[in-house]
Amino acid sequence: MDLTVLILCLNERKSIAGTVCDARRFMARNAIEGEVLVLDNGSTDGSADAARAAGARVVTETERGYGKAIIAGIAAARGRAIILGDGDGEHDLNALEGFWEKLQGGFDLVVGNRFASGSDRGGMRFLNRFVGAPLLSAVGRLLFPSISVRDFHCGLRGFDATRIRSLELRAPGMESASEMIVKAVGRKLRVAEVPVSQRPATDADRAPHLRIWRDGWRHVRLLLLLSPRWLFLQPGCVAIGAGAVFMAVPFLRADWLGNYAMVFGAGLVVCGTQLVGFALAASVFSDRVGLGDGSWSA
Repeated sequence: MDLTVLILCLNERKSIAGTVCDARRFMARNAIEGEVLVLDNGSTDGSADAARAAGARVVTETERGYGKAIIAGIAAARGRAIILGDGDGEHDLNALEGFWEKLQGGFDLVVGNRFASGSDRGGMRFLNRFVGAPLLSAVGRLLFPSISVRDFHCGLRGFDATRIRSLELRAPGMESASEMIVKAVGRKLRVAEVPVSQRPATDADRAPHLRIWRDGWRHVRLLLLLSPRWLFLQPGCVAIGAGAVFMAVPFLRADWLGNYAMVFGAGLVVCGTQLVGFALAASVFSDRVGLGDGSWSA
């Protein structure tokens, strides 16, 4: 079939039926042959039954985690293209034309941009809107200059099913959103952005799944793991160069200051060499576990 609208769900009985109906209306309006697939991540409030009653196919992943749910949903999807959204009602799944047009136009990954001009960010919490999402996205672009995506963490995104499976996503938690973008750009996939709106969740009393500080650190940690050259190699080379300069001081002045400079320089060279070794080890490790681009372990 042409499309799978994949909806992630965890204890969202109050909103999941309406979200499924929105996705079905979108496909019917655009004459798309597809399915609505709800990936239930261990709900205990009857969300799965409500999704089935609304016309969705339901697959369960008992191991908790945003990334685990994405991986299981992608594996179960039957469509040639997949549009991913959340089941809490924050995403309007009745208005996915922008994603569908980009996917039909040959893009491999289409990411929602909540910060584009004209986007409604009313559903974003204050810290996530002004600190978390913009800051982490900026860190991602700093570590990976070839990436131009402005919103690394928007949960509304579409992708070519075959291409996304080739990325072999591994991250189990919220950091999976960053992993998908970094690996897609690293594998030279065509990436586009679409302005999207985020509205308040249907169930205002439900505690949000996002934990800003914990999940933010998980994003940063993964981004650093994916960029060992930036984290270890470049500082290591700088330390070796600076150490060599300090070790040359005794040739200019043979006194106690020159001796101390030589010792300090030798320490910098040793530390720099260790960092370069860390860069090599981390790069090979990340390649072997499927997090790198394969260039070091080839």
